[in-house]
Amino acid sequence: MSEASRPSTRFEEAFARIRAAVGEKGCTTDPAEMAPRLKDERGLWQGRAAMLVRPASTAETAAVVRICAEAGVPIVPQGGNTGLVGGSVPDMAFPGIVLALGRMNRIRAVDPVNNTITAEAGCILAEIQRAAAERNRLFPLSLGAEGTCQIGGNLSTNAGGTGVLRYGNMRELMLGLEVVLPSGEVWDGLRGLRKDNTGYALRHLFVGAEGTLGIVTAAVLKLFPLPRDRQTAFAAVPAPDASVALLGRLQEATGEAVTGYELIGRLPLEMVLRNIAGTADPFGARAYPHYVLIELSGQGAEGTLRAPLEETLAQAQADGLVLDAVFASSTAQARAFWKLRDSINEAQKPEGASIKHDVAVPVSRVAEFIRRATQACEAALPGLRVVAFGHVGDGNIHFNLTQPLQGWTRERFLGEWERMQRIVHDMVMEMNGSFSAEHGIGRLKIGEMRRYRSAVELDLMKSLKAALDPENIMNPGRVV
Repeated sequence: MSEASRPSTRFEEAFARIRAAVGEKGCTTDPAEMAPRLKDERGLWQGRAAMLVRPASTAETAAVVRICAEAGVPIVPQGGNTGLVGGSVPDMAFPGIVLALGRMNRIRAVDPVNNTITAEAGCILAEIQRAAAERNRLFPLSLGAEGTCQIGGNLSTNAGGTGVLRYGNMRELMLGLEVVLPSGEVWDGLRGLRKDNTGYALRHLFVGAEGTLGIVTAAVLKLFPLPRDRQTAFAAVPAPDASVALLGRLQEATGEAVTGYELIGRLPLEMVLRNIAGTADPFGARAYPHYVLIELSGQGAEGTLRAPLEETLAQAQADGLVLDAVFASSTAQARAFWKLRDSINEAQKPEGASIKHDVAVPVSRVAEFIRRATQACEAALPGLRVVAFGHVGDGNIHFNLTQPLQGWTRERFLGEWERMQRIVHDMVMEMNGSFSAEHGIGRLKIGEMRRYRSAVELDLMKSLKAALDPENIMNPGRVV
């Protein structure tokens, strides 16, 4: 370590105190152990840190934060490190600690009468789903990384996933939080109440804040009755316009039973079939331009929703909105359909560099956005491949651009990021949309915040940050 990068004596003393607070199992400076925590999922960022700290309890977390606050040591909180905007990865010049909460992974309580589950921040999302199912309950947050992402990170990024259409995102699935504040104090807001008008709803400050205002250590989450009937179909449609119209028909026919509704273009499906083992085209050799993955669920007897689903799709086919449809005849087949959707991000990696956009527009303008953005991007950079897919039911489209097959290196293509991002985000904002629907801001979209958010909005955020974290030790340089 060079003299320029060597920690100050004050920092070294703080690191020694942290080691004493969490024990040898709770921290490391071993480069091999730290390496996975210092790079992001997409390979866009590589960072460094003086120490990786892994507290085993809220008390240990509070002790670590208190030590860091006293010494001015910056902290990057980290869950499963599955984020896509660089919010949980430190900078190369970062002098502080990465605080990973994976050891805090207890389910503290399940209350099926109150329909709540209380879980620590390091709980893997899939484990929370499983614990709920064991009590005949559903925790509906579902996303591709659910086998590795942690609920604390889901809360800190206000994760969405495939069930937002019916159940809402993390903000709507959370009733109470326990948070370690930047001072090291603990705020206990673990209340499982649907009604609580006792002043400001403080819990909402920390959801979507990406660890910049405090560290979520536990949460009370909403549960729902486990559906008794679940029907899944994979339908081919001629265009995104038809997918939006079909969604309306399904909602009119089945109400809130529409649980998942995902648009998939032909190109992303081909990438999955080409690059992900164990996948198959639901229509065999018959290729169509667009597809929607439909899931209905409800409390009626098994099979209750099959008839309205079949009838709606049959009428839509007669009207030209649907070209073909396949119905899942088993749980295994339904999972196979969902694997096609959940594998799209992984399937893009072997195809070359990808410029990704996580955007939202009003549902009524989804088709218009996909059409216009595709035309504009293809005109600006001939040969690029548009990978458009996502949550049509809530207006969130993942509009990704994959490098051309010929004549482009990864580095050259990624050099077009700013230009392509401007085309897409300007169009989204013109449609009164959002340039970050569910992935957050992190490091990737700081510039977009300055460009598109008003001075009043930014000043409000900065005021909150300064009030709660005056020394700017919590995930500095992120969000604001």
